[in-house]
Amino acid sequence: MVNINHRIGIKASPEKIYQALTTDDGLKKWWTNDISGAGVVGSTIKFRFNGGGPDFKVTKLIPNKTVCWQHAGNMPESWMGTEISFQLETVENQTFVRFTHSNWHETTDFMAHCNTKWAVFLLSLKDALEIGKGTPFPNDIQIDHS
Repeated sequence: MVNINHRIGIKASPEKIYQALTTDDGLKKWWTNDISGAGVVGSTIKFRFNGGGPDFKVTKLIPNKTVCWQHAGNMPESWMGTEISFQLETVENQTFVRFTHSNWHETTDFMAHCNTKWAVFLLSLKDALEIGKGTPFPNDIQIDHS
C-alpha cells in the first residue's frame, strides 16, 4: 500500500484546528464550499466538487489530537479503501498537522495529482486559521489546465 504524507505548522491552537477538521463550517473554510454531515464518530461527511465527490465516514475523534476518516463512497474509485488522518501536535508557538491519506493500492498519476492537491488544501487550512481566509474549492489553486 502507498500513502500520502504531509506535515504543516499552523500558528493556531489545536482546538481551532480540530474545529476546522470536524465541523461543516470549519471544513468549508479550507477544502470545498459544499460539505455536509460532519459530526461524531459514525457520521458520513459528503464532500462535493461541482456536484460529485467523495464521502468519508468519521472513524476516530480524539479532541484536539486526532481526526480519522475512512472512504465510504464509490468515487473516486481509486480512493476506495483509503483512510485519512490528521494528527495534531503542539510544539512551542504552533500546532503541527500530520496529514496522511493511506492505503492507496498503487502509485498513479491521479495519486500524484491528489498529493499536490492535498498540499494546496493544507495550505488553505493554514491560511484559514492564520489570516482568516482559506481558498477552498472552487477558489483553490489549480494545478493543471484540464
